[in-house]
Amino acid sequence: MSDAAQPTAAEVRAAAEAVKTALDRHLAAVERRSGEDDPAVYEAFNQLAAAAETYDELLYDRYDEVTPFEIPGAEDAPPYTGPEEPAALSVLIRRDYAVVEPQRLRAHAQRIEAADDETSEASGTVHGALGLLFGEFEPDEIASRHKEFGLEEGDSTLWVTASDDPAEPGEWLEAPFEQVDPQQVVCRFDVSAVFDDDGDLDDDEEDLEDELDPGLDEDGDLEPLDADR
Repeated sequence: MSDAAQPTAAEVRAAAEAVKTALDRHLAAVERRSGEDDPAVYEAFNQLAAAAETYDELLYDRYDEVTPFEIPGAEDAPPYTGPEEPAALSVLIRRDYAVVEPQRLRAHAQRIEAADDETSEASGTVHGALGLLFGEFEPDEIASRHKEFGLEEGDSTLWVTASDDPAEPGEWLEAPFEQVDPQQVVCRFDVSAVFDDDGDLDDDEEDLEDELDPGLDEDGDLEPLDADR
């Protein structure tokens, strides 16, 4: 790039201030969030991503320096060609889990059976226990309590797609993800271990979780919390 086309120092400084403002807005949205899928948080995220990208480009053009900012998947998203004023939207969510403590999972399933006076003994198998768990709790609650249920989070993704008309009842239930048009995706948010440079929790955080999380006895049953803890 020629010197004439380079951004000015003032433009770079203004872009840096825009990032600071976007950071404050994002934090404020997170602090006021009304749920896991709060649209205000997503909007603030997108604004922060755009501000960081602009600053990164200007900083490089002016000073040949880069930032550590990276927005996963932003470059791969096709341009949006959906309706300008969509009348309907679809939210597609996939969350992966690993069953890392099957005895804890079955213990919770046993409690569900006992509370419902069930005699199916579905809790005796992992797949049966999973059926009881997801039949009892909403997916968002399982996501927030997954460690309590003996699960470990894997990758997850959330897509918001726009359309002119709501889907006909029952038309996509057999294959919910097959009819997605990538160019009608309004926004997309991916969470994956490949984006995480921080690794596992610090030892102090793990110790705190162990204190707060009720343990299991030798038979895999939940132990009551000690009232003195």
